[in-house]
Amino acid sequence: MIATYGLQTNMLIYLMTFYNMSAATATSILGLWAALSNGLAIVGAIVADSYCGRFRAVAFGSISTLIGMIVLWLTTMIPQLTSVSCSHFQHVCNGTTTIQLAVLFSSFGFMSIGAGFVRPCSIIFGADQLENKKNPDNQRRIASYFNWYYVSSGISTMLAVTVIIYIQDRYGWQVGFGIPIILMFLSVLMFQIGSPLYIKVKAKTTENLVIGLFQAAVAAFRKRNNTRLPLTDCDEYYRWPLVSEVLTPSMDFRWLNRACMIEDPERDLNLDGSASNPWNLSSLERVESLKALLRVLPMWSTGFMMSVDMGVFSFSILQTKTMDRHMFPHFEIPAASFTMFLLIALTIWIIFYDRILVPLLSKYTGQPRGLSPVTRMRIGLIVSCMSMALSAITERIRRQKAIEEGHKDDPNALVNMSAMWFVPQYALLGMAEAAHTVGQIEFFYSLLPKSMSSFASAMHAVGSAVSSLIGSIMVSSVDWLSSTGGKTSWLSSNINKGHLDYHFWMLTFLSLLNLLYFLVVCRFYETGNDEISRSPHVADEEECDYRLLPES
Repeated sequence: MIATYGLQTNMLIYLMTFYNMSAATATSILGLWAALSNGLAIVGAIVADSYCGRFRAVAFGSISTLIGMIVLWLTTMIPQLTSVSCSHFQHVCNGTTTIQLAVLFSSFGFMSIGAGFVRPCSIIFGADQLENKKNPDNQRRIASYFNWYYVSSGISTMLAVTVIIYIQDRYGWQVGFGIPIILMFLSVLMFQIGSPLYIKVKAKTTENLVIGLFQAAVAAFRKRNNTRLPLTDCDEYYRWPLVSEVLTPSMDFRWLNRACMIEDPERDLNLDGSASNPWNLSSLERVESLKALLRVLPMWSTGFMMSVDMGVFSFSILQTKTMDRHMFPHFEIPAASFTMFLLIALTIWIIFYDRILVPLLSKYTGQPRGLSPVTRMRIGLIVSCMSMALSAITERIRRQKAIEEGHKDDPNALVNMSAMWFVPQYALLGMAEAAHTVGQIEFFYSLLPKSMSSFASAMHAVGSAVSSLIGSIMVSSVDWLSSTGGKTSWLSSNINKGHLDYHFWMLTFLSLLNLLYFLVVCRFYETGNDEISRSPHVADEEECDYRLLPES
């Protein structure tokens, strides 16, 4: 994590400096990179669970990440792999060649593949080493492991955005990209040395949840015109395994019920009672799992805008780079390290909520976890709107001071303004991320059946991928639309000429619309005292845990 986050955080400056990319283009590319990395996490999880096992998945992902880092480091060592940097005062700059971009994007590709296999598998592989159901302290040991895993993740991210970024700014890109390679090499080496000691859980090649959900949808589609099968009150439902707690299908999404209805027992079933063709007949449990997934999709989509807001903070590096970043007279914070204030606020909020607010609120709300997941998501969305509005106000003040000081044509000139003015917006966004993300995943756990508990984390990964893609498209669109007619783009690399404040106001407006959309979505869920009603096939509250929370 130190290696990967240490490379990603400062990447905007690297692309603008050595590939002559505009701020908008570089941000779009980084958004697509993030989308690919998060999207491949689903592929990595499926491959690990159904084919190769978690050990091989983590080993392959670690090596792929190391290869990507080495290729990226070579771009700092071989001048022919980067374009000649140019000044902002030059009217014509040498563009990048196809080979240069191919090498750069191949490094991104290797690291995305690595992230796709390591992120969803490493935490569960660690838990496999401690899992012992015969041990009465098993749950406590596992819970302790996950707590320390996230503590180490937070520390790793903090070191990445402080120490690694400081080295890059102080000693250059060759050293700054070389140290993460050494760390990643040690990671791969230590993981492989421990191989004989690991407990390696075999992949379950006989069953795949994702394929099972597709089979249920296809079976329902194939039987859509079969009017002989009623949508309710069918005599024969297919259940596998034969002993099941689910007796009858739920009443919502009734058009899916035909997928588990037996038309001809001799044709549809094998001698052992299993389905002869799972693409024509799906189990009742699988149909209910598909329904549960459809139920959470509207609420899942309300989190896209939150991640888009997080992604736009790439531009904040350009802002803080032109401001006074001294925390002490002889110590200057690197521009890319201001992300640490987001992480600090996120950590403080989680600790404050868990240790102080929950005991107080549980006495008044009657809920052992204090505020309900829906309430926490609502708070997160509101605070994110406040963060975007504050970002717009702060940027307007910064830009006005830059123009008054005569720096309109010099984006690298230092503005007489402390970068500490940006700390509140980072802190607000950290609080918003902590409140919304944890609440959303707990909400998923409360609605999804136990067999789909891992989908809570998987859906967050897919949501991050979709959000990164949306953010990338949005940045490209705003850059193109605002620069039509020869005008200066809002997202110009010269932020003193551009209008980042307009872009932040647009995001504030979209965040407000998303908040209204969230309130509408909440009305479609059956709620009582802000608690989600559960049908028999839905996981009980005590089954909800935080094993697969994303590493914010």
